[in-house]
Amino acid sequence: MTSTLSRRGLLLGGSALGAVGAFGFVAPAHAWAWKGKQSVRGRGKRVVAPADQVWDPASDEVVRALFERGEVDLVNDLLADWTHNSQPLPPGLPSDLREFLEEARQLPAWVDPAKLDTAFDFYERRGTYLGVLYGMGSGMMSCVIPREAKAVYYSAGGADMKDRIAKTAKLGYDIGHHDAFGPQGQMVVTCLKTRLTHSAVRYLLPASGHWKGSTDESLPISQADMLVTWHSLATFCMNKMDVWNVPMPDADRDAFLHLWQVTAHMLGIKDVYIPGTWDSANAQSKMLLDPVLAPSTEGKELAKVLLNLAAEYDQGLSKPMMHSFTRYCLGDQIAGWLDVPREPSDMMVKMGWPPFVAFREGTMLMPGAPKGYWAMDEMLRLMVLFFLGEGRTINITMPTGNNPHYS
Repeated sequence: MTSTLSRRGLLLGGSALGAVGAFGFVAPAHAWAWKGKQSVRGRGKRVVAPADQVWDPASDEVVRALFERGEVDLVNDLLADWTHNSQPLPPGLPSDLREFLEEARQLPAWVDPAKLDTAFDFYERRGTYLGVLYGMGSGMMSCVIPREAKAVYYSAGGADMKDRIAKTAKLGYDIGHHDAFGPQGQMVVTCLKTRLTHSAVRYLLPASGHWKGSTDESLPISQADMLVTWHSLATFCMNKMDVWNVPMPDADRDAFLHLWQVTAHMLGIKDVYIPGTWDSANAQSKMLLDPVLAPSTEGKELAKVLLNLAAEYDQGLSKPMMHSFTRYCLGDQIAGWLDVPREPSDMMVKMGWPPFVAFREGTMLMPGAPKGYWAMDEMLRLMVLFFLGEGRTINITMPTGNNPHYS
């Protein structure tokens, strides 16, 4: 079995990667050594409960009651037009759900609005890199995290991956929007709808014999699983931008971390598990993300679907370039695990991306450059969302069943 140290090398080596989400073999409980002082709470020296033994009881209890009362479809319909953070909850919601959402929509006491403002400035300047890393790094990484791949494959999302990816892309778009967690943003609503969806999957998936026969979990999407996903996004992206020599002032690093800390809280990750610093994040990533990277049958199938979507979007350039950027971001071993073919464009990406980054950074101080780059990035993001959503508004809803192909 690949050692933890060598798996760490898979994530951090740029074009020399030898060897990107949230489901594999989480380190066993006896290896858990996370302390409260490492978290956003910043206090408490004792080791806290292993995150793979904790889920989201507040959300799970409410969603379980919705299923038992036959109210899931009703709630999905009522919440369809609830989109912005400042919007009041729609009338007609069950009282227990309303109470839960009103409490859960409150930002944590430790939120720093100034850092969130800086995070948007950071997105204006670094949106291109983050788009590549979220899509062809983190998105493809999810296919080599077996627990995530299996949970997606056997749940309702596995039956319509374009729709599933569209909903994931919405979260990726909303987090980079100005005022993401403020009154005009949508990130609070997106996080809470995602949290309800996770609870619905936890309610439904244990009934799937295919899922039960493929995993070592009794219940999916634990706090550890969500943290693995968090690291495949936040920690992975920050480390890769360092590998790419993207200049990163401390204020940008702190703001990007804070943006993802708030996101973790709003997705239902307990504060005691959310890393308080990048040093803590890297330590936790070594403990949770690195050991789980592995191929699986389900992950390979999902990777095929993801890459084939590029062919649907553009029969010419997109699919080969996705192959090349996946290999460049994640390395030869992970590309091999996912059966990503080698392409003539591999060398072009390997040799061309560093000069592109250097050129882009060199022009960043020109008048209007950040906003100009942001406008181009925004146009591309909206085109992708339009394609994935097939021209319709993307709405995150609770599933009412598992993948019908694996009932």
